[in-house]
Amino acid sequence: MSQFFEIHPTHPQGRLIHQAVDILDKGGVIAYPTDSSYAFGCHIGDKRALEVIRRIRKVDDKHHFTLVCKDLSEISTYAKVTNTDYRLLKSIAPGPYTFLLPATHEVPRRLMHPKRRTIGIRVVDHPIVTELLSTLGQPILSSTAILPGEDLPMTDAWDIRQSLEHELDLVIDGGHCGFEPTTVIDMTTDIPVVRRQGKGTEHGLEMA
Repeated sequence: MSQFFEIHPTHPQGRLIHQAVDILDKGGVIAYPTDSSYAFGCHIGDKRALEVIRRIRKVDDKHHFTLVCKDLSEISTYAKVTNTDYRLLKSIAPGPYTFLLPATHEVPRRLMHPKRRTIGIRVVDHPIVTELLSTLGQPILSSTAILPGEDLPMTDAWDIRQSLEHELDLVIDGGHCGFEPTTVIDMTTDIPVVRRQGKGTEHGLEMA
């Protein structure tokens, strides 16, 4: 049965943050709140945990996983970012956006889109996520908490635990954080294109 932590959404308890990071470090899969919706997350290097998320979501190897990074400075380790890309990132991040970018060699091949060699990148505006990442010291591999056959993410931490108590190692209850997925911006083309309109504004970008 998964553990269940109630963590304050604006003043996260350090003791619980450290326990959550310990679960991630040991290969656990967690559900946690972000600035758009709840997400599933695990350690970037744990293949077994990745497969658990794939099984929960029922997605194949073409599914774009996302690396949730602490700040913009961390992005360049995992994605190839031009000066033009960086200016756009700086103008709207942190926030409810996922950026599709060419992956660097630091990203395990199993996390990339198999044909495009791209990776999703996020910088989240949420105190719980900020504290998790600061303590963990590296990005969290994430996927939106959408169950197979559903169009919208799960919104209630207790419902997530009841539905997935035998799949997840930890559910973090940070209160209601919305039910809209992120806006996905493809930055692998000459002109950035919005591939999915979610929470957030388009900033003049065109929808594909």
